[in-house]
Amino acid sequence: MVSQNIRRIAICTGGGDAPGLNAVIRAVAVSAANRGWECYGIREGFNGIFFNERFPNGGVFRLTRESVRGITHLGGTMLGTTNKGNPLHFPLKMPDGSTKEIDRTDEIIEFFAKKEIDALVSVGGDGSLTIANALVQKGLRVVGVPKTIDNDLDKTATTFGFDTAVAFATESLDRLHSTAESHQRIMVVEVMGRYAGWIALHSGISGGAHAILIPEIPYDLKKVAEKIISRENDGRHYSLVVVAEGATSADGDHAVMEVAEIGHAERLGGIGERVARQLHELTGKDCRVVVLGHLLRGGSPTTFDRLAALRVGAAAVRALSEGYTGVMVALAFPDVNYVPLSDVAGRMRAVPLDCDTMKTGRDMGICFGD
Repeated sequence: MVSQNIRRIAICTGGGDAPGLNAVIRAVAVSAANRGWECYGIREGFNGIFFNERFPNGGVFRLTRESVRGITHLGGTMLGTTNKGNPLHFPLKMPDGSTKEIDRTDEIIEFFAKKEIDALVSVGGDGSLTIANALVQKGLRVVGVPKTIDNDLDKTATTFGFDTAVAFATESLDRLHSTAESHQRIMVVEVMGRYAGWIALHSGISGGAHAILIPEIPYDLKKVAEKIISRENDGRHYSLVVVAEGATSADGDHAVMEVAEIGHAERLGGIGERVARQLHELTGKDCRVVVLGHLLRGGSPTTFDRLAALRVGAAAVRALSEGYTGVMVALAFPDVNYVPLSDVAGRMRAVPLDCDTMKTGRDMGICFGD
């Protein structure tokens, strides 16, 4: 496949932020410049197109070598991001105060045609890639780049941002061991991950947790209490319990802070407090909660995530130069593959319960609440 006369491309970052986004932006901008292409950044997902007047320097602006210099190691995204305002289901306030959803993807297509931008690199998670796939169906040339600290995207070995999140969660567990042991407490650590347990599993095993609760395994806290009491009887008077925010009890209960009016998306949170309260009742031990929350999203990316982000950014431009569209670049060590967006949009990769990491946890005697 060969390039189809590309002169200008654009890049947007949508959904939650993740360490490594700036590295992707730099790789895309520099790789495009090396091919003689112009590269433009769209602010806050597609808000830069819809609300250009909101941004003092424009919602869509030129990315040059100079403007992306020195950003590889920085967390966050210089373009900004949002997990609201899905252009497929954009919330519109009606005169009577009610809200309805409209499809604004045609406006995106028209903007690209008007500005003579030939292709889009869409960086994001499941929601962003679903939008990207819809834009492909309307004729826009799009290459997707998988991004999420949750590591729950299908068809890629891993996502950038995940390693950084796990590294911070592991360091936090390292610190909590000493204070938990000093006070002979149970420490419950709540981590992000939505409906997948990758962060909880990897950090929990690496950080020496004694119990790990993940969404893929409905938990029975009586099993966790038995593990804690067994440690107590062995003279180990403290325990660390890692809980994924989407963990669900055996009776189907999980913690939701609120449900969005549009789209009915859940905002998860509060599972740590719930688990701590119930473990206190079951064991009689003092329980404290640490919610790592957005600390997992912040900070500089690890070496692994920097390299992964640079690789997928450069591969996205390479895919466009080779004539691809409607694909996501996927890490498949030591290579990068091109996977159809239709194969990944709307799909989530959960932790396989028979994977080696799970087997390692069980061999180490970690309780998973089952």
